[in-house]
Amino acid sequence: MTTNQETLKDGLEELKQNWKQDMLSGFLVFLIALPLCLGISLASGFPPIAGIFTAIIGGILVSFIGGANVAIKGPAVGLIVIAIGAVTELGAGSTDPMHGYKLALATVVISGILQTLLGILRAGSLSDFFPTSAVHGMLSSIGIIIVAKQIHVALGVKPEAKGPLGLLAEIPHSIMHMNPEVAIIGVVSLIILFTLPQIKNKYVKMIPAPMLVVLFAVPLGIYFDLQNVHKYMFNGSEFEIGPNFLVTLPENILEGIQSPDWSAIGTWVTWKYVIMFTLVGSLESVLSSKTIDILDPYKRKSKTNKDLMGVGIGNTLAGLIGGLPMISEIVRSSANINNGGKTKWSNFFHGCFLLLFVALLPGTIHQIPLAALGAMLIFTGYRLASPKVFKETLNVGKGQLTVFVFTMLVTLFTDLIIGIAAGIAMELFLQLMNGAKIQYLFSSNVSVHSKDKNEHTLTVNGVLTFSNYLGLKKKLDQFTTKDRLQLDLSNVEYMDHTVMEHLHHLGEDYHRDGGELKVVGADKLIPMSAHPLADRSLTHGDSMTSESSSNREVQMKALASQLGFAYKDFHKNISSNYGKLSPAHKVIKYEGNVLSKEIDGLSYVVSDLSIVSGGDFKAGVSNVTVLSVSNLRFGIPLFTMKEENFFESAFLTDIDFEDYPKFSKTYKLNGFSEAQVREFFTEKLITYFEDQAIYSLESLGSEIIIYRPTAKVASPQEIKEMYVFAKGLTEVIAKN
Repeated sequence: MTTNQETLKDGLEELKQNWKQDMLSGFLVFLIALPLCLGISLASGFPPIAGIFTAIIGGILVSFIGGANVAIKGPAVGLIVIAIGAVTELGAGSTDPMHGYKLALATVVISGILQTLLGILRAGSLSDFFPTSAVHGMLSSIGIIIVAKQIHVALGVKPEAKGPLGLLAEIPHSIMHMNPEVAIIGVVSLIILFTLPQIKNKYVKMIPAPMLVVLFAVPLGIYFDLQNVHKYMFNGSEFEIGPNFLVTLPENILEGIQSPDWSAIGTWVTWKYVIMFTLVGSLESVLSSKTIDILDPYKRKSKTNKDLMGVGIGNTLAGLIGGLPMISEIVRSSANINNGGKTKWSNFFHGCFLLLFVALLPGTIHQIPLAALGAMLIFTGYRLASPKVFKETLNVGKGQLTVFVFTMLVTLFTDLIIGIAAGIAMELFLQLMNGAKIQYLFSSNVSVHSKDKNEHTLTVNGVLTFSNYLGLKKKLDQFTTKDRLQLDLSNVEYMDHTVMEHLHHLGEDYHRDGGELKVVGADKLIPMSAHPLADRSLTHGDSMTSESSSNREVQMKALASQLGFAYKDFHKNISSNYGKLSPAHKVIKYEGNVLSKEIDGLSYVVSDLSIVSGGDFKAGVSNVTVLSVSNLRFGIPLFTMKEENFFESAFLTDIDFEDYPKFSKTYKLNGFSEAQVREFFTEKLITYFEDQAIYSLESLGSEIIIYRPTAKVASPQEIKEMYVFAKGLTEVIAKN
């Protein structure tokens, strides 16, 4: 059987096993994707249908040629600035509003071809070269530019300025001259977007914020009669309103297909935007895929180069028919995972639902006010550049904040390519100031010593920074995450935040797959801030000593003494992302107040986690206490289990046991292999859960994570109860 036949067989088997869950998740993602695709298209200077074309291709086609498992492909907020720049600059001087758009399509096609080649040449690892703070600074500048442009749309005013700084300066004028009825729609939409994440009710949280905005904005648009051109008086002033404030789609989807204009292919402007689309699009797509892998509860890894090739093919086709470029989009992918999507078929179904909707109900889309879409993009832009982002960067270190702000400002005053180049230059300059030797910055000195075929030691000399990390990564890629590696940094004089972050996530991969990546010899390096992944140097850094402990630390130390646990105030090797901690998938940033104990070969660890949502529509930072039991040798399948609510019991499928209605009604249980989960959940195990307090569980095979259903910091008494529950659970599992 050929590789293609095996792939087809595996895909059909996945469809057979998971089609109900993937179809439902695809439908729910479609509800989120529809307004976002429209908004991103309009903000990019493309026709509204362009973003939908992209999502349809990304769903129906790229699902099967890419290398991702649960990633949703579609147009991205991060590429808006490049797209609108291409349309505006290429179309300058033309009286035809479509001229710049068609010329921009040519840049999309060429960049898609280049992305395909990058995937074939296995260049996905080049994303590891870019310093983290420079990338975040670039994204924050994109967020500011989006806000600057879309505030005027949400207020119903057409600004005179074109550049981001001019648009920011013109905001007070637009507020003074807003179109009141349009502004009401925009402001109400913003209120919904900003307040919904603050509502703790679990039923309210199930409603996708973009869809809720549409449900409110469309009736308001009908009430204000946006469909018909007319004038109205407000506070002594006259304002005009009409269908130009609504989304416009062709009556037939085929009428929206446009071909690229190749007449400017020989100009520098065209190739400047080709480079931007290729560089930023590839970087965002690869980084997004890695983030989505962290969120995947089954811990599967995307084939980065294959996925980059698939995205490139998708972008080539999208550009040929009039679409925007695509990436693996975090917001929609997070929603897919959270709604139970298990395989690439959920992305396929999301594309099918979009195709059916625009083909059969284009008139419904026409009722969506542009102000509502503008509000969604304002919210997204704010999340990219919120004060919280600055604070989190400062926590890593003053140097990282300098790189972040410098990259952001240069990007705002120039463009993305110059901005990211300036960020890289600033990062290198600060590293030299902090003790890194220039002769080590662009070459890595790594030697490998193998004890046996599965146990190896890598010794690094000089410095470890983003600029020479690819050399170390090439050595690391020789091994699998099932091996046992020791990374000896005794001879390293400087290590930056970007490398710390890469090694941190790589350590998670090794832990999940049964291997080990142990870093030794770095204790002599002085951190430059209290952040666990801060830059470290032999000669620079602030003192990290603390003269007093927090009340929480005092509580946890006392509890450790009572229970016979060892206590650490900070533990930086985080083993899992604990993907089901809340309705919105989150990624761990800090782990502290760690209590650990070995009992009969099992490792019990209690820790307080600080977690941050992934994606543009993130809900912010929250804290939760978890208890993990690892080193399990009982053949436990991968599963997640949490308290079931009314919505989920009515609309979402899970694994039920007909003979145990109490258990089935209490818990929502899901696992990648239903057969294995059913075999594991014996009568004794189910009875144990029925007789205990309700906890949420996540199985990683050799490790089980336990936390309270409220997903919050637990009191000492609650931790004691969780520990008793965990011990009883492991005893029942062992007997099974």
